[in-house]
Amino acid sequence: MNIPAEFTLQRKNKFDHSSTVRWVLSHARPYAWIVVMIFVGAIGNAVLAAVVPVLTGDAFNAMLKPQPDTSVLLPLALTIGISQIIRGVLQLGRNFGAELMAQKMERDIRDELYLSLLGKSMTFHNLQPVGDTMARSTNDVREVNYMFSPGVNLVVGSFMFILMPIFFAPRYHISLIATPLIFTVIYFIALARYLKQLAPITDEVRGSFGKMNTHLSESLDGVEIMKGAAQEGAEVERFSINARDVRNAFVLQGDLEAKYIAMLLLGLAYAGGLVHALILYRSGLIDIGAVIAYFGMLQLLGFPTFTSTWAYSQISLGLSSARRILELIKSETKLDQNASGRTSNMVGEIEFRSVSFHYPNGEDVLKDINFKVKPGQTVAIVGQTGAGKTSLAKLINRTYDVTSGKILVDGVDVRDWNLASLREQISIIEQDIFLFSRSLSDNIAFGKPGATKDEIMSASIAAQAHDFILDFDQTYATTVGERGVTLSGGQRQRIALARAFLTDPRILVLDDSTSAIDSATEDKIQRAISNAARGRTTFIITHRLSQIRWADLIIVLRKGTIAAIGTHDELMKTSEAYSRIFRD
Repeated sequence: MNIPAEFTLQRKNKFDHSSTVRWVLSHARPYAWIVVMIFVGAIGNAVLAAVVPVLTGDAFNAMLKPQPDTSVLLPLALTIGISQIIRGVLQLGRNFGAELMAQKMERDIRDELYLSLLGKSMTFHNLQPVGDTMARSTNDVREVNYMFSPGVNLVVGSFMFILMPIFFAPRYHISLIATPLIFTVIYFIALARYLKQLAPITDEVRGSFGKMNTHLSESLDGVEIMKGAAQEGAEVERFSINARDVRNAFVLQGDLEAKYIAMLLLGLAYAGGLVHALILYRSGLIDIGAVIAYFGMLQLLGFPTFTSTWAYSQISLGLSSARRILELIKSETKLDQNASGRTSNMVGEIEFRSVSFHYPNGEDVLKDINFKVKPGQTVAIVGQTGAGKTSLAKLINRTYDVTSGKILVDGVDVRDWNLASLREQISIIEQDIFLFSRSLSDNIAFGKPGATKDEIMSASIAAQAHDFILDFDQTYATTVGERGVTLSGGQRQRIALARAFLTDPRILVLDDSTSAIDSATEDKIQRAISNAARGRTTFIITHRLSQIRWADLIIVLRKGTIAAIGTHDELMKTSEAYSRIFRD
C-alpha cells in the first residue's frame, strides 16, 4: 500500500513497495540490459573456465599414447590461451556491468529516499532520530550497492561454476555426475540454513550501527551542552557501549560464518569425486585424461565455495539495509499535499473553530481554541512558557494538523488548501533560526530562488541586515557556517526576516524572532516589522511589551486554553492574567 506523503515529488520511475525484494527488483528493472550483460559474462566465464581442464585432459591423453602425439600440444595451448583471453573480456564485462548497475541503483535509491524524507511531515521528523536517518541514508544505501557488486555479481558467477561439472561430467561417464550433483544439493540446503540464521544477525548489525550513529549525532549536536556540564567521560562511556554492541553483532556474524560447512563439503567432493573417477579408471571405463579433466572441473567448485561465505553475507546485509530504507520510505506521515486543493491568492482571514491539538502519545497542548482574525490584522500571542503559543502558530501552515476542530484561511479549511500553495503564502520565523552553509544571498533568497540582487538587497534593508552584511569582506557572497554559527543571534534573525520579506507572504508569523536583537537595534527592527505587517495578517509571539502594545488583537494563552482575548487597553482592565504579565 502506498502511504500518501506530505509532498509527492515527481520521479522518473515508480517503485514497488509491497516487499523488500520486490522493491529492490523494481530498482533493478530499468537496467535489465545490464542484467543480461552480467549473465552473459557469467555463463561465458564459467564455460571457458571449464575448457581448461577438458583440454588439459586431452593433452594428457595425447602424451600418454604408445606414440606420444606432440603435434596437438600447440593447438591445444593456443586454444586455451585464446579462450582465456575471451574469458577475461567476458569477466571484465560482467564486473563492469555489475558495478555500473550497483552505482546506478545506489543513485536511484538515494534519490527516492531523499525525496521521501522531504515529503515526510514534521510529526515524522520529530519522532525519527536524525542519526539513524543518516545511517540509513548513507551506510545502508551503500550496503545495497555492495549487495549487487560484489554480492550478486559473485553469486551469479559462482552459480554458473557449480553447473559446469554437472554439465560436463557425463561426457566422460554418466555416473560422474553424482559427486557434483550431491555437492550441489547439500550445498544449497546448507546455504538455505545459513541464510536463515544469518538474516536476524545482519538485521542486528545494521540496527546497532544505526543506534550508534544516532548517539554520535546527538553528541555532536549537543557538544556545547556536554562540554559545559563536563560530561565528556559519561558520553564516551555511552558511545563505547554502543560501539561494543556493533562489534558484538559483527563477531556474531563472523562466528556463524566460521561454522559454515561449505569448505568441508568441498573437501569431501574432491575426495569422493577423485576416488569415483579412479575406480572407473581402474575398471577401464574412462582414461587418465578423463580423470584429470574431471578432477579439474571439480576444482571449479572451489570458487563458489570460497565466495559463498562473504558474498551471501553481503547479500544478507544488503537486504537488511534495503529493509531499513524501505521502512523509512513507507513510514506513515499524517499530512498529504492535497494536490487538487485550493491554490488561489490569500486575503489573510484566519479563524480557529474549537481547535484542540496534541502531539503523538501526549496530552492536549491546545484545548478548544476559538478566535477570528481579520485580513491585515496584527495578533500578539502571549503566555507563559509551555502555554502552547508555538504549537498554535504551527497549525496555521499545517506543520502539524489539528487533533479536532478546524482552522479556516479565507473561509476554507487549511486541509482543503493545496499544501504547497498554503505554505508559500505563510512565512514563519522562529526563535531558533536555521541557516544553510551557503552564501548570505542564497540564504535570503531561499524561498525565492530566482530573486534578483536588487530584490535581495531591498529585503535585507527592510530587515535591517544590509549594513552588517556590507561589513563582511565578501558582503552578500559571504558563506555562513553550518546552521549560521558564524553569525550572532541577532544577525541570524535579521537574515531570516529578510528571507520572509523577500517572499512577501500574506500571513507572517514571528515566533519570538526578535529575542536576540539588542536594544540599540530594537527600534529599527520594530519599524521594519511594523512596515512588513502592513497589508498582511501578522502573528507575533513575543515577551516584548513594545510589540504587544500595538497589536490589533492580543490572545493570552494559559495551559493550552485562551485565558483572555482583546486589545491592550481592554485586557489591562479586564484580565488579571494579562496585567500580571506587565507587572512581572
